[in-house]
Amino acid sequence: MTELQAYPMNGGDGHHSYTKNSNYQKNVMVSAKELITENILEKLDIKSFNPPISTFRIADLGCSVGPNTFLAVQNIMEAVKFKYQKLEIESEIPEFQVFFNDHVANDFNTLFTSMASNREYYAAGVPGSFYNRLFPASSLHVVYSVFSIQWLSKVPKHVVDKSSSAWSKGRVHYSSAPDAVIKVFEAQFRSDMDSFLSARAKEVVQGGLMTLLAPGRPNGTAHSLSPLNLVFDGLGPCIMELVNKGVVEEEKLESFNIPIYHMSAEELAEAVERNGCFSIEQIEAMPNIAVNFNLPKEKICLHVRAIVGVLVKQHFGEEILDQLFELYLNKLEEHAFKFNPQMEKAVNIFAFLKRK
Repeated sequence: MTELQAYPMNGGDGHHSYTKNSNYQKNVMVSAKELITENILEKLDIKSFNPPISTFRIADLGCSVGPNTFLAVQNIMEAVKFKYQKLEIESEIPEFQVFFNDHVANDFNTLFTSMASNREYYAAGVPGSFYNRLFPASSLHVVYSVFSIQWLSKVPKHVVDKSSSAWSKGRVHYSSAPDAVIKVFEAQFRSDMDSFLSARAKEVVQGGLMTLLAPGRPNGTAHSLSPLNLVFDGLGPCIMELVNKGVVEEEKLESFNIPIYHMSAEELAEAVERNGCFSIEQIEAMPNIAVNFNLPKEKICLHVRAIVGVLVKQHFGEEILDQLFELYLNKLEEHAFKFNPQMEKAVNIFAFLKRK
């Protein structure tokens, strides 16, 4: 695993695509719409933009392939326009420019093909990791990112190092691992968030806003108790079964790990405070939007495949995908009872920040 790995969602619009299997993310985003609108109306200080701006710039970091990103952008634009209307300066409503960012490997073709032709903004794709600088200094007015910052920039090297005390032998996710493994994931999250916030601090104008939505866990909750973590952790035994069948080399399993970290609101707040460039307008867990494990297990399986399928393909090869996720579906059916008691531990972290 090299620095700043790309972890694109499954592209296209087929049966296994992220486009067809991202309703959960959409539901979270819709549930947060009112929070985002209220914060924009209250916190966006249009009169501080002096002289009045002619172009209002919005960036979606980790946009994937749609269609969720288009709905989010429309919601933000409507809130900004409403702010101008409330101030009775409708004549000053600027033009909008929206930047859709994701890794170079993202399926931008699907993204732009599905974009509405009657959109009310100028669109541009910005390839690259959001853990680096992406935009000129003081050029963005609103930054939006949903279900993206849980992805780390890389798998911590100690996790796949057999000589390290943090070697995560036989596991593909950190949640059920010993404390030494969890600690290096926590450290990687802190380092990545420091990079993310430092880059945004340079790119966002003074008084500009940033809203973040990410899957997480309640403050003080062990990683092993998060059902979101259980979902990914369950892939490990399935890959081991393929190892035992001789389909996958054990060495391949030992060098594989999913670079997803489910933060708490407290951890995110600490990162913002360390950075010091943003004021925390709101950070909270949203427990009312839980993972629905009562969904047909096929839907959960398709959802997970859309998220990590490309990662699995990159490491093990495309030929194991169908077999692996058939085993994974069976695991979901067998062990579904384990998830239900923990449903209240599945939360989404909502943060609204303002550039000082």
